[in-house]
Amino acid sequence: MSKKIVIAGAGFGGLELSSRLAEALPGQVEITLIDKNKGFVFGFSKFELMFGRATLPEVSLYYHDIVKPGVEFRQETITAIDPGNRRLTTDRNSYEADVLVVALGAEYDIEGTPGFAAGGHEFYSVPGAIALNDVLQEFKSGSLVIGIIGQPFKCPPAPCEAAILLDEFFTERGIRGDIEISVVSQWDVPIPPSPEGSEFILKSLKQRVIPFVTGTVITALDPEKKLALTKDGGSIPYDLFLGIPIHRVPAVVKESGLSEDGWIPVDDRNLSTKFPGVYAVGDVTSAPVPKAGVFAESAAQAVAEHLIAEISGSGEPDPFSGRGTCYVEFGGGLVGRMNADFFPGTRPTAPFSEPSLALARDKADFVRNRRARWLGT
Repeated sequence: MSKKIVIAGAGFGGLELSSRLAEALPGQVEITLIDKNKGFVFGFSKFELMFGRATLPEVSLYYHDIVKPGVEFRQETITAIDPGNRRLTTDRNSYEADVLVVALGAEYDIEGTPGFAAGGHEFYSVPGAIALNDVLQEFKSGSLVIGIIGQPFKCPPAPCEAAILLDEFFTERGIRGDIEISVVSQWDVPIPPSPEGSEFILKSLKQRVIPFVTGTVITALDPEKKLALTKDGGSIPYDLFLGIPIHRVPAVVKESGLSEDGWIPVDDRNLSTKFPGVYAVGDVTSAPVPKAGVFAESAAQAVAEHLIAEISGSGEPDPFSGRGTCYVEFGGGLVGRMNADFFPGTRPTAPFSEPSLALARDKADFVRNRRARWLGT
């Protein structure tokens, strides 16, 4: 009898897991992949939307294109998770599973920062990135502040990437001299596990006259005075504020009893939760890795290897590697890369490769390879 596997969420983790299980266990698994959206967008593609370099259809992987045998996609909104009974309820159906995997990612708590909804913008969501394009087209002069409001947050290089790409965007329009750009961070360096990467990013920011303000926690915005208020009682004036919002688990996860101290605790080796037959991967967990799609992917690989060994009754699965490749845009079509290693129990490392056109092609191949593997096309 085939195993019924239900995967909640079709991001990096859900797509990678469904693909690997379908390939390795044909006829042995029935996989139901559920997501409220009709397509997947890589996180770095949001810059394409933010700067108007592509449309949403151009950067979307549509789930209806999945042709993996044994994988059925359902576009439904998950309304309840019962991990004790491995039961999942949506706005249309109820599912019971032999194996339940939660891969719903992190959500953004815009209202968690007073004044942010009225006085700021974000580019971490697809709607936010699209809406920001119109704002940037109209912005002609003044102070633009990129503020990291809470941590942990997805894709640690993204705030500095945004600053560099904004410098390029305004320079091409001939108005860069009328605009001040700064990045405000709680950290002392952009990427703590990568000294070489942080040094190169800081050098790039300095060349573009973009201050990197450290050790500063933004707690609220004053939309009327256009001030970002800080934990130490200070304030930062702005004309346009782009914030990286507080991250949290989706409400349906919090209500399920899966999360503790804000995130779902998992076994570092195989991403299992305290509930038998229930796993969690990606940004929704407290796994000791950054919140980024590539780490959700490597977590999904670990879960897949564990389930393949369990269902097939053979092999010894490798533990979660905690590894991932992170690409960083530096403008001019140049892309840098960090090969990060967050193997549980060891000191994180992230060697840096300086930006080049070759790495830009490597990044494009990264997208093409996953499109083909995940969709089966």
